[in-house]
Amino acid sequence: MRKLDVREISDAVARLATEAAYRLGASEREAIDAARSREESEHGRAALGEILENAELAAGGERPLCQDTGLAVVFVELGLDVHLTGGSLRDAVDEGVRHAYAEAYLRKSVCDPFSRANTGDNAPAVLHVCTAPGDGVHIRFAAKGGGSENCSRLAMLTPADGREGVKRFAVETIERAGAKSCPPLVVGVGVGGNFETCAILAKRALLREFGRPSPDADLAALEREIWEEANATGVGPSGLGGRVTVLAVHVEVAPCHIASLPVAVNLDCHAHRHGEAVL
Repeated sequence: MRKLDVREISDAVARLATEAAYRLGASEREAIDAARSREESEHGRAALGEILENAELAAGGERPLCQDTGLAVVFVELGLDVHLTGGSLRDAVDEGVRHAYAEAYLRKSVCDPFSRANTGDNAPAVLHVCTAPGDGVHIRFAAKGGGSENCSRLAMLTPADGREGVKRFAVETIERAGAKSCPPLVVGVGVGGNFETCAILAKRALLREFGRPSPDADLAALEREIWEEANATGVGPSGLGGRVTVLAVHVEVAPCHIASLPVAVNLDCHAHRHGEAVL
């Protein structure tokens, strides 16, 4: 049994939150640069150029990519052979969030849903925990801004809607979001499970390595079809029109009830602020 002080988890969460806020990922940067080369719209090319310039300024000056530094979402795979010491996992994650958002001068956006009173420290995080074999701790962090998250949708389709219904719902969600979701987007689609698990599948899909197709050939084909149809909507970069509305689509599935076809579409803006660490 390996003992792990929860302060290591706090430190890792704080580091991931800061790096995600300040730096556009290398794969995302390459995808946006490639998108600018193929974008036919003058306004779309200009918007993509400004996104890249903004990323350079943010990283060079250690400033956030966006003023909306997001709600902290943390997925933890906790090894069965790990014994945490010094406190609880929940407290450790929230402490990491508090530290990052204070020390890195990130906007604190968490509030009571009714009074709208701000918690003042961007905590609590949204925390998902599962166990895994071994003695490691795998932490994956996402900062979800309000614009893209508010445009995400969930539907309880019927089995008769099938694959085409899922695709139609995903493309309609992207087109309906328009400029509000800050395209070009990374799109997570969760299919199956039930009302709550399809939403978690969609969120988890966003954590897949950027742009890597599903290992399942049928799902990879569905991802490509959604990508093509979404880019044919004409929404374009920053909603200014063009061919580049979506950078990547990731689909994850789970078995569901015979009477149901749950589907969730979780949109993520071009900043796609994610990070992971293994302790």
